[in-house]
Amino acid sequence: MIKQMKNKLSLSLVLISCTFLISACAPLMLGGMAGTVVVATDRRTSGIQLEDEEIELRASARIRDTFGNKVHINVNSFNLQVLLTGEVPSDRDRLAVLKIVSEVENVRKVLNEVAIGPNSSYGDRTHDILLSSKVKAGIIDARDLMVNTFKIVAEHGNIYLMGRVTPNEANRATEIARNVSGVNQVVRVFQLLTEEELRALNPPAATVTQTGATQGK
Repeated sequence: MIKQMKNKLSLSLVLISCTFLISACAPLMLGGMAGTVVVATDRRTSGIQLEDEEIELRASARIRDTFGNKVHINVNSFNLQVLLTGEVPSDRDRLAVLKIVSEVENVRKVLNEVAIGPNSSYGDRTHDILLSSKVKAGIIDARDLMVNTFKIVAEHGNIYLMGRVTPNEANRATEIARNVSGVNQVVRVFQLLTEEELRALNPPAATVTQTGATQGK
């Protein structure tokens, strides 16, 4: 009897442990799947995506090494084109930030939208995060757009839209952002594609037969 009770207790502990492991692993699995989807639908090559991340890290580190907490700068790179937003105390600092970022390896172009003034407050930044989330939600709801083709940046109530998109996609996303309550203005930082260029980026998907052979549609 005692042995049977011990066996039942051991089985119960194993089942409980498995439940916790599955619960803990689920977010990681979903996160990995989400990351795969982002890479698959991004119109940049995987190499350019990595380079954009490195540009942001290098530029941010160099700005921090130069200014410390004196300035508040957001660096966003998309397809080697950099958008700078935030605040600096003077025009001299604004130009210095531009020079630092322009000299980062592989940067092709810099759009300097940095404002002159005190660093934004926690409340201001929280408001901007909320605005960007609302714009993203609006693009997700639009069935004719793919949200991962856009990079959305909010600063001082302004929405900056980045991405490699067609004119129709650019206009549609701009319309969505402009209709979000609280948005002051929408700044388009797009790299426009023709419909032919878009089709070249997205060739017809291949289908897999039951025997495992791959066939083009």
